[in-house]
Formats: sequence, C-alpha cells, structure tokens
Amino acid sequence: MRYFIVSRIDREEALAFARMLAEDLRMAGHTVLFEHDTADTLKMDGGISFEELPGRADLVVAVGGDGTVLRAVAKMQPQLPVIGINWGEVGFLADLERGHALEFLTSLKPGFSVEKRMRLAFESDHGPIGDALNEALIVTSRPAKMLRFSIVIDGDVAETFRADGIILSTPTGSTAYAMSGGGPIVDPWIDGVLIVPLAPYMLSSRPHIISTDRKIEIRLETTKPANLVIDGVEVEPLGLSGSIRVTRSADPALFVKSERTFFEKVEQKLRRL
Repeated sequence: MRYFIVSRIDREEALAFARMLAEDLRMAGHTVLFEHDTADTLKMDGGISFEELPGRADLVVAVGGDGTVLRAVAKMQPQLPVIGINWGEVGFLADLERGHALEFLTSLKPGFSVEKRMRLAFESDHGPIGDALNEALIVTSRPAKMLRFSIVIDGDVAETFRADGIILSTPTGSTAYAMSGGGPIVDPWIDGVLIVPLAPYMLSSRPHIISTDRKIEIRLETTKPANLVIDGVEVEPLGLSGSIRVTRSADPALFVKSERTFFEKVEQKLRRL
C-alpha cells in the first residue's frame, strides 16, 4: 500500500506521531510519502504537494483534528480516500484514535471499502467559488452586523429574514457549526442542504433541510460587505448584494471505512461530552 501522510504542524506531538507512524508503515513493507509542509516542519527531504499526488498514493492519512481532514480534502484534485487520526478536540471526521491507527492501517488491503460523502458546490453571479465538505458560512466582514437573506427554492421565495449570518451545511457538516447554530444531526446518507440561520432576528426563522435535487439559491441584500467562508478556510468576498447558488458537487469526498459507524460516533463523541 502507498500512504500519503499530512499532519497538523502546530503540535509537536502530532508531528512526532506522524514520523513514528511512517517508520512503522515502512518497516511493514509499505510506501510512505509526506505532504511538503509536514516534511519541511519535520526537516525531512522528499515532501510533495497535493498537486503532485495523483497516481502516487492509495490513500491519505491526516494526523490532526477535523480541520486537518477538511484542508486535505479541499486540496485534493481528484479526490483520494482519506482517513483521519484524531489529534484534535472532538475529531468527528478523524475516525481513528492514535492507539489503534497502525493496526488499522496495516490491515488495509487493495480494494478496501470507501464511503462517499457529498460535498456542496457554491457559485456566485461571477462564477464557481468552491466546494465544501462541512459547510459554507455567509457573514459580514464586520462582526455583529446583521444581513438580509432570502431563501429561494425552485424559483420561489421560501423565506426572507435578517440574521447575523447563514450556514449552508452538508449532512456531514451537521455535527459541526450547524449543530452549534441550533441545526439537527443529519444522516450523512441523505442528499440534502441544511440551511441554518445564525442568530436570526425573528424566532420564527428555523433551519431547513432541502433536497439537492431542487434549485437552491440564497439572495443577499445588505448595506454591509459580506463574505462566504468555505469549511473555515476559503474566504470569498460577496459585496453588498447578489446570489449564491448551491448544488451537489460532482466531486464527493472519499473516506476509508473504519470500524465505527456514523451513529456510533454521535454517541461516543457528542452525547458523552
């Protein structure tokens, strides 16, 4: 098997674990490559970028929290299967705990099981913006300023409201920012967009779950400049008005199937916090 390791670089313990994991995998007869920033921080030669990755690895191993997994997925083109080793807080996207990582990885064989996770594609009046695995957030560039939104479904205005922002989440992201904003936990097998108003002015503004088979548009009207933030990483200025169209991405994320199901993770990571 050919492994590509990317680690969070702000934690020495995570970097040391990534180095040790690579050594153990190589001793077991596997090929290991390092992402270039990870390799540079470890003062190792031979690191490669995500752009150089296609055809050189079978899967990506992300050592870190959910942010590390999200950044890896965002940089991959095309997508490779990814497995996360939790070195963060909750680590909902990072399936493996560090004590079981080596055993799990060395047990993988060619043809291992992969689960597809829907991503959302966002497009403005000026063209495509990007894809999100967890969510996109529309907020003002100045804190604590309200925006005016209209949710348009198949050409009809479903709701107009004022709020601090709006979260457009995948089912995978329903356990992230959308949940903190009052949204429900959604089965990741559902192809839908979770729309959660962030601190709405009227209590009647509630979360929606809309099928991706529908035409979904978010219209923005404001006197304050707004930004679209994708998975907490990519920031796109939206200006004072315009519309964002939301569709199912043609390029889903791929996750190596681990021993735990989605609902087991909900019980272990969320209900017992």
